[in-house]
Amino acid sequence: MRPGRHVTMLTEGTYPHVHGGVSTWCDQLVKGMPEVGFHIVSLTGTGREPVTWELPPNVHRHTSVPTWGPRPGRKRAPRGRARRRFTDAYERFLLSFLDPGADGEDFGDALDELAELARDGRLSAALRSEPALRSLMWMWTMPHLPTAAARPTVHDALTATDLLEHALRPLGIRIAEDSVVHAVSSGLATLPALAARRLDGVPFLLTEHGIYLRERYLGYRSAAQRWPVKAFMLGFYRELNSHGYRTADLITPCNRYNRRWEERGGADADRIRTVYNGVDPHAFPHAGPEPDVPTLTWCGRVDPIKDLETLLRAYAMVRAELPETRLRLFGPVPPGGEAYRTKLEKLAAELGVTDGLTFEGRITEVWRAYAAGHLVMLSSISEGFPFSIIEAMSCGRTTVSTDVGGVREAVGDTGIVVPPREPEKMAAAALTLLKDDERRLELGELSRQRVIDRFTLRRSVDNFRAIYEELAGSAEVYEPTLETVADWTAELRDPWYEKVATDGTDW
Repeated sequence: MRPGRHVTMLTEGTYPHVHGGVSTWCDQLVKGMPEVGFHIVSLTGTGREPVTWELPPNVHRHTSVPTWGPRPGRKRAPRGRARRRFTDAYERFLLSFLDPGADGEDFGDALDELAELARDGRLSAALRSEPALRSLMWMWTMPHLPTAAARPTVHDALTATDLLEHALRPLGIRIAEDSVVHAVSSGLATLPALAARRLDGVPFLLTEHGIYLRERYLGYRSAAQRWPVKAFMLGFYRELNSHGYRTADLITPCNRYNRRWEERGGADADRIRTVYNGVDPHAFPHAGPEPDVPTLTWCGRVDPIKDLETLLRAYAMVRAELPETRLRLFGPVPPGGEAYRTKLEKLAAELGVTDGLTFEGRITEVWRAYAAGHLVMLSSISEGFPFSIIEAMSCGRTTVSTDVGGVREAVGDTGIVVPPREPEKMAAAALTLLKDDERRLELGELSRQRVIDRFTLRRSVDNFRAIYEELAGSAEVYEPTLETVADWTAELRDPWYEKVATDGTDW
């Protein structure tokens, strides 16, 4: 990096507060570039969340930005000319996503004006003012808008305003002008980056793992709010997502599947560079002999997006044919996820598989989770380029996984990929491999070779180092490649890994 430049990394609900795939990726990236200084800005809930990762020495600063908790900035809303300016900008902002077909309404321009107000500490109070509430009520009851037919109430307006005010709090965060800003997800984490790019000219890099907008739509399906509120927030997220795609200097999806979403969302294809996630093959060594009892394993955080209901139903079908089969689930229950864990336990009881199922909790040496089974399962309904799959492959275990995100790109022809939410097909794939020892073991060997050939941590880190240099003003331009190596075992002998070696992800 050019002298004086550093990287400001923006996260939402992940590093350094939560363990899991995206957090692992962040930690690997930072540790893999000890010569680059980082400032971590993490969007959190209340701001009281503990830091669960030991930050390396090249993280010079960490700032936690609570999106809930006490209202930031001044308590009094702007008055006079400042209030009129805010009202004008806010109405244009609302119209840009409530009526996206309206001529001349630009989400980005209005967001810039709100960002200036946020930097001055006056946005939160302005959004909760009576004029702002009146503007929203007038706007989303306009006869030609779909929301008008739902007859939104004042309570709906108050709920939507509250959600929006919390969502926009990161707009007030200022990014140092001598940095490259790297948002590691779309959505709210891009807000400080968008303001820095548009108002201060700070280079903006956007990386997506899962598809943020798709996951918002999935999440709001079961949300308690009335339809006008859901339409309001999803409209906001849709425009924010597209604005991020259009504004970022470079976008680095972790798979081609994400790239297609980004292009449809408005990203310029010339500014998209695919960079695959990588694993340290020393942290995920060959797992060795399989257990004596047929066993399926799963590793991740216990979360609805992982659709463990489908996995439990598939397991019940496998048990019907191979009664001795076990299912071992490794990983933590994140805060707020206790009800989902209880739901899974009830489903297991209904299916009659409780005696063969174990929730193992967090495990420090994650490779042992993959070693514990004959097959590693993934049942998610949304993923980017999942670490659990390439980690399991690095351990020489064959996988059965759902066809979401970049899973098919990761697995290639070394495992079985099935449609999401279809337990019958997942069970059939697992049974096929459990009954065919020769094929299962052969695929496991090919899986490890594929990871070391294509998806190593060193390759991923080197790619991002080149991208940071490019955005910082280097004449060299990074161009993605996916070359293979003549001797895939040579990667295992590279001394670079000794400097970043870990025991694996602490799930």
